[in-house]
Amino acid sequence: WSGKSTLNLWKPGKSGGKSSDEVQQDACHKEKKLKSTSKYIYQTLFLNGENSDIKICALGEEWSLHKIYLCQSGYFSSMFSGSWRESGMDTIELEIPDQNIDVEALQVAFGSLYRDEVLINPNRVIALLAAASMLQLDGLIQQCGETMKETINVKTVCSYYNSAGTYGLDSLKKKSLEWLLNNLMTHQSVELFKELSINLMRQLISSSNLFVMQVEMDVYTALKKWMFLQLVPSWNGSLKQLLSEADAWFSKRKNDFEDGISFLESEQGSAFLAVFRHLRLQYIVSDLASARIVERDGLIPAGWLSSVYKQQWFAMLRAEQDNDIGPQEINKEELELNSMRCGRKLAKDGDYCWRWTGFNFGFDLLVTYTNRYIIFKRNTLNQPCSGSVSLQPRRSIAFRLRLVSFDGNGKLICSRTAGYQILTLEKDQEQVVMNLESRLLVFPLYISCNFLYTSSEKRRENDARLE
Repeated sequence: WSGKSTLNLWKPGKSGGKSSDEVQQDACHKEKKLKSTSKYIYQTLFLNGENSDIKICALGEEWSLHKIYLCQSGYFSSMFSGSWRESGMDTIELEIPDQNIDVEALQVAFGSLYRDEVLINPNRVIALLAAASMLQLDGLIQQCGETMKETINVKTVCSYYNSAGTYGLDSLKKKSLEWLLNNLMTHQSVELFKELSINLMRQLISSSNLFVMQVEMDVYTALKKWMFLQLVPSWNGSLKQLLSEADAWFSKRKNDFEDGISFLESEQGSAFLAVFRHLRLQYIVSDLASARIVERDGLIPAGWLSSVYKQQWFAMLRAEQDNDIGPQEINKEELELNSMRCGRKLAKDGDYCWRWTGFNFGFDLLVTYTNRYIIFKRNTLNQPCSGSVSLQPRRSIAFRLRLVSFDGNGKLICSRTAGYQILTLEKDQEQVVMNLESRLLVFPLYISCNFLYTSSEKRRENDARLE
């Protein structure tokens, strides 16, 4: 732009202009006028029904409304513009096929056509979503979805997940599933276990994103408690009492079966087979105490366990005799399906060092958190180890590391992931795997890891054939 300006700019103190205070007052008056107009329309036309040209009847109630406003709804727009019988009627009886819809929800949904803003009560949001979906009010549907995303907690998550599937809110469904993956194991709840359906629990247990605390055995324990509550929903004790109650209940049922029949193969237990099938048993039977508990419980079919014992035995022989030094490339599908899931809660800032229990094929992995660093160390000779230790010069692991913090409702405050990586370590070598920024250090801090200690058997067979 160039040339002389013909725009007259107002300057303070010159006649003909308005002061900044006057401009601000004019804006306020205009806003008040708009608000009062909207309020007048809502009060006069909707609440009072003045100049109504159509009556809508539903669930024993009647609304005196206006076609011009109703046409904002896709449902009524199609009704009035087509060759439907109702298009020429001045009283329409609505059939309400959805049991979630009630009179209060219809009142809010119809009222939304006469006003700019709707305040949504989270306790009423599912009923309102149902009404908005039937009336095809896209803006209100979206607003319901956003309200639900902001109010996901232990009491709402299951109903929100189911509603998201019913009314096609894919982003809400994804958000609810993420909340469950993060909170199922980190913030266990009797009420949540009762609400989780078989299909939803199957999705959670099969996911590599399940935030596990501490090791895979804890997933089995959580499933045992969940299955007990599904079978005895009237039980109302505390979370601390739940495991002993579940163990006692299943122990009594064990005597009712023929020798060799597990609970999951019984009539009562067969409904849960699909969920338990997604347990990563290879990381449960790799710990002696855990393997003994699984055998004692008699929940898992013997055939499943025999197959896993064989699988683990061959993996151990490959590591010991075939010099399997671990994964050499990232296979995301294999990591997601077969990795060991484990985690740790750091209650407050400080120095921590730990190892996750289990037979890790001679790779004794020490994890250290100190000075905002997370360090992996391959312990060979420096520190005592209760299990066997590999003396191979180099060993590799595939892993993914995630850190998160939650607010009081289980919502993520912050999260960080290192992504899938291959780490090769020499004897007693350590490596920084994550450097945390101070803004991420909101405690308690939850750490989740996925590990693969051995390479895929199928890939090694293919390599052997090529050689």
